[in-house]
Amino acid sequence: MTTPSGGSTPDDYWRRPDTGDDALADQPAAGPATTPPTGQTGPPPTGRTASGYSGPPPSVPPPAGWRPPVHLQPAAPRQLPQQDMAGLDAAEQRSQRVTYGFGAAAGVVLLVLLCLLCSRVVF
Repeated sequence: MTTPSGGSTPDDYWRRPDTGDDALADQPAAGPATTPPTGQTGPPPTGRTASGYSGPPPSVPPPAGWRPPVHLQPAAPRQLPQQDMAGLDAAEQRSQRVTYGFGAAAGVVLLVLLCLLCSRVVF
């Protein structure tokens, strides 16, 4: 990669290459001049702005049959089976008891190991 040298600015590297028409490159693009009539103040008339941009062109609605034809209709959604809320609550309580049981057993094992390690240090 070459770096610009001399009296150039860092932005010169990103500029477009010269088109050969240096006189027009330094001047801004000439647009239609819109000046309000003498004595008129306020915004320009509707449809015109101070910059000369009159807005986007009017849109044309698409023709009536612009969408492709649909030959396959999806099936209606199926009904989900009813849930047994009492059974779900009972299963959740059983799983909670099992989780607490494993946690208590792990806690007892860790407490016994801690007591064994502390007794080795003290005795």
